[in-house]
Amino acid sequence: MTYCVGLRLDDGLVLLSDTRTNAGLDNISTYKKMFTFEAPGERIITILTAGSLSVTQTAMLRLEEAIDDPEADESTSILKAKTMLKVAEIVGNALAEVSSDISGKLKRMEQNSASASLILAGQRKGGDQRLFLIYPEGNFIEATDDTPFLQIGEHKYGKPILDRVIRPETSLEDGQKAALLSMDSTLRSNLSVGMPLDLMVIRRDGLCVSQSRRIEPMDEGFMAMSSAWSGALRDAFTRIKL
Repeated sequence: MTYCVGLRLDDGLVLLSDTRTNAGLDNISTYKKMFTFEAPGERIITILTAGSLSVTQTAMLRLEEAIDDPEADESTSILKAKTMLKVAEIVGNALAEVSSDISGKLKRMEQNSASASLILAGQRKGGDQRLFLIYPEGNFIEATDDTPFLQIGEHKYGKPILDRVIRPETSLEDGQKAALLSMDSTLRSNLSVGMPLDLMVIRRDGLCVSQSRRIEPMDEGFMAMSSAWSGALRDAFTRIKL
């Protein structure tokens, strides 16, 4: 499984994904789940993936193929679409088609179907920054001021801190902190989520990657944050009286 989270804040977007893919306890691999498509100064699009690796990799390859097609236009290429809503439609259609194709093959082989979900984030020149959750069927929902974050994968362990902390006015620094602590809670509670982690920040109207970081298992900063969070929780617990 996996865990990915995206925050849509007033100052920009914060995106975080793990890299673990497993098919049983004896078959654990690491695969990147964050994909970025960039035309600096024009648009920035990042996609986080969760679910069947065959579905997500094929969907990403089809999107890349459409971008490279010399006959690509605004209806087929995410780098030419006029709005982020149209980008979401193109990505959703690609995901739905791949999910249907692979599930059909698995069904004929009497195996379980395959599915995946995506988080799409980005901004085009002249448009607002937007954040979408795209379901296996290709339909999607968008982050709003009331719900400025979206999650895919093993999301239940990391949701409480986001519910309590994240607001549109949250700073990018605090947004990164909350996303990382959300991931830390998930790492501690679910073995199907694992490091290294990929963290990205896209500042509003920057139209490029503002910050990109790979966090390895023994990263000192992340370990210190995890330890401090655990200590703060223990201290708060001991202070609460029945």
